[in-house]
Amino acid sequence: MSQPVAFVMPADAELDPSPIHPSWILEGTPQARSTRLTRSADRTASVYAWSCTAGRFRWYYELDEFLHIVSGEVFVTNENGDVRRLGPGDLAYFPAGSTSLWYVPKEVRKFAVCRHSMPRPLGFMLRAWNRLIGLIAGRSFDSSLGAVVTVSRPERSDAAAAAPAWAPLRRRH
Repeated sequence: MSQPVAFVMPADAELDPSPIHPSWILEGTPQARSTRLTRSADRTASVYAWSCTAGRFRWYYELDEFLHIVSGEVFVTNENGDVRRLGPGDLAYFPAGSTSLWYVPKEVRKFAVCRHSMPRPLGFMLRAWNRLIGLIAGRSFDSSLGAVVTVSRPERSDAAAAAPAWAPLRRRH
């Protein structure tokens, strides 16, 4: 049995204190708050809402993190010294094991998807397993859509019958 679809509003989530490790703080007194909004059934991925007040600090990523800035801004310096401004609507990826320097001039709020990284051979085996199960169940994953597509053969008009059944669906922008 699968989990129900989760609808979450990170901008409105009530956050709990989530202090930054004191040795990571370089300037100011940044106050972080967060809450887990949902997590995957296998507990390898979680979705968080997080905010932080002004300050400068290092961040050490134990998990892969995909983040989306909801409000405010942050200036992130990567391990190569490159600085990027992230503001509302911006997205970033921080792989497990990386570090960065965060400068938050005012409060920032983000939505983050964190997941445990998996060794490549295990990831390949998991994808193969999921594809096999999908084929048995009559589903396939269309990577161009980023979604599971149910395979069916509805009745078609003569014009539609001329199109190949395997033609990929296209995402509308």
